[in-house]
Amino acid sequence: MSRKWLGVVAMLVVSCVSGAVTVGAHHPDASIAGPRQMPSVDLAAVRHVDAKTSVDIQMALAESAGPAVGGAATIYVLGETGYRRVREGTNGFSCLVTRQRVDTVEPECYDREGSATTLKARLYVEEQRAKGKSDKAIDLEIEAAYTAGRLIAPRKPGLVYMMSDYNYVLDPDSGHVIHFPGHLMFYAPYATPQDVGTGPGAPFLVNPGRPDALMIVVPAPHR
Repeated sequence: MSRKWLGVVAMLVVSCVSGAVTVGAHHPDASIAGPRQMPSVDLAAVRHVDAKTSVDIQMALAESAGPAVGGAATIYVLGETGYRRVREGTNGFSCLVTRQRVDTVEPECYDREGSATTLKARLYVEEQRAKGKSDKAIDLEIEAAYTAGRLIAPRKPGLVYMMSDYNYVLDPDSGHVIHFPGHLMFYAPYATPQDVGTGPGAPFLVNPGRPDALMIVVPAPHR
């Protein structure tokens, strides 16, 4: 997998952070708290997620992003007006299925810091998509929000779990949606190549010098 592709995968986490927005808006739904049935559908067969996708499928996919944290995390699912919160967690993590494009499937779990910062933008993106706004217009608002301070970069080190077996993301080289292995993404606000190094063995750095800079790691299996 190319360095360019790995970098773009990491950017999926934070590239959609909004502008003239009421950040962090969500729609709690206490009626779905508590025990639930696991979906009968094979999650490996799911290639599309939208407002019509069942809550059980969305929750299972969201939890799959962070096997170590998903079971006790706050969960968001897509509805007719954007994301809504269907379970209040107890461990500070927030899990949901994000979409760089509407045809991708990207389960992610944000830690406490990401839930307080970057996640707010993700909620806004789907709220605006539900209203018919274009991704290009949303991206412009994202940039404006960072500039104006309505959105802020993570203020401390942390990570986003994307360890699901069900990641279907955009390959920018081919323009196709492809399966991509589980990986971890680490906040690196304003980091530059001078900070982390370059060449073989250096981490993949996305958006260097920007508030949404990230480093990506694909863990090797234990032997």
